[in-house]
Amino acid sequence: MHRQIRAFMAALCALPLALAAAPPAHAADPASMTSGFYVDPNSTVKQWVAANPADGRTPAINASIANAPMARWFGSWSGTIGTATGAYVGAADYWDKLPVLVAYNIYNRDYCGAHSAGGAASPAAYASWIAQFAGGVGQRPAVVVLEPDSLGDYACMNQTQIREREAMISGALAEFNRQTVNTWVYLDAGNPGWGNAATTAQRLHGAGLKQAHGFSVNISNYYSTAENTAFAHAINAELSARYGYTRPFVVDTSRNGNGSNGQWCNPAGRRIGAPAQKGGGAEMLLWIKTPGESDGNCGVGAGSSAGQFLPEVAYKMIYGY
Repeated sequence: MHRQIRAFMAALCALPLALAAAPPAHAADPASMTSGFYVDPNSTVKQWVAANPADGRTPAINASIANAPMARWFGSWSGTIGTATGAYVGAADYWDKLPVLVAYNIYNRDYCGAHSAGGAASPAAYASWIAQFAGGVGQRPAVVVLEPDSLGDYACMNQTQIREREAMISGALAEFNRQTVNTWVYLDAGNPGWGNAATTAQRLHGAGLKQAHGFSVNISNYYSTAENTAFAHAINAELSARYGYTRPFVVDTSRNGNGSNGQWCNPAGRRIGAPAQKGGGAEMLLWIKTPGESDGNCGVGAGSSAGQFLPEVAYKMIYGY
């Protein structure tokens, strides 16, 4: 409630200026409207810690991962999506914190990789789902990362499918612009090992990046922050040269403390990275993937499914082995 009171008083003071020149959409900085990043009280890590108080790994996992601000991912498992996003953002707003949400439900999701296959039943179903997602967020401050992997996942798609995906993403960005005014939306750009900067810039622009606040890199991957920063700057150089604009970017640092060994699916020897923060070489460093959640039935997560929390993997990731 105290955040709303401060915002109301600030609005009263700024009214004459607002009448003179209304700010453009998405001018507000959601981070400046809040007092830090939101810690998901119902994350898979929190649930495991609560259910396993006597486990020898619990204190370390609780201290280093469970209480760190991380994104919550939303998809078909989230139930009525507008209700789900509304409840999550509303809880963060109550505590005056900034929530990070991931929209992960695009039609033909992970079409080429298949480890996280699924998504909406059709482009029309996705359009309805994302409109409700944005409606749940509404006017409250938030960060949304839009459809990880969706632009890197073109290798096995034909041009009709690619155009269909671009239209879905562009439509999603239009919905956020229509329904949310205190939310920064970042369109995912993959990672330095997936594609070159020129191709990535072309795909981002084709999917409507100009409508978004920025783009994200390294989601669910392991490349160092320095590598990701260089990649993002190269993308911006391409965007500037080809299309005449650039965008800020965020880096997923949840699992990049030891950098990448070239593997993306549950590689051994990885480590948690820098905590969520503004700056750090990017607009923000964020934990978008939850450390310890499986990438799929592969690597040190053999026998698991994507998104399943693996306590031994999480524990080893704290120490880097």
